[in-house]
Amino acid sequence: MDSIKRVADNRKARHDYYIEEQLEAGIELSGTEVKSVRAGACNLRDSFCAVKDGEMFAHNIHISPYEQGNRFNRDPLRPKRLLLHRREIDKLRRAAERDGYTLIPLNIYLKGPYAQGTVALARGKKLYDKRESEKERQAQRDMERVK
Repeated sequence: MDSIKRVADNRKARHDYYIEEQLEAGIELSGTEVKSVRAGACNLRDSFCAVKDGEMFAHNIHISPYEQGNRFNRDPLRPKRLLLHRREIDKLRRAAERDGYTLIPLNIYLKGPYAQGTVALARGKKLYDKRESEKERQAQRDMERVK
């Protein structure tokens, strides 16, 4: 069994979206990017996924430049290609074309020697939905505190 080390989470995603479906995807990274991810220098805030020319790319994932990387460092915000099967990409693309749906990365983790992530098909929450979720979460915390 490969060890899994969670590197980054998109905590804001569960607040802003209803998660409909999740898929595991590999992430194509350069050598210095992998070293930065292993060091935990990665941020998923405001990131999203898009399908272009039959390939899926994750945009706005910030992977900080590796300290000893010098000229081999890449642009921290460059689009990263996600490694999925063609049928998975087509299925997610069709689902994301529906009104109100989008594709977002939920987390990045290291599974053995590979950088992987979870991509979710998500539907946006309205402001009143977010307030309701916060009330439920607060009520749950209060009940736990009483126990």
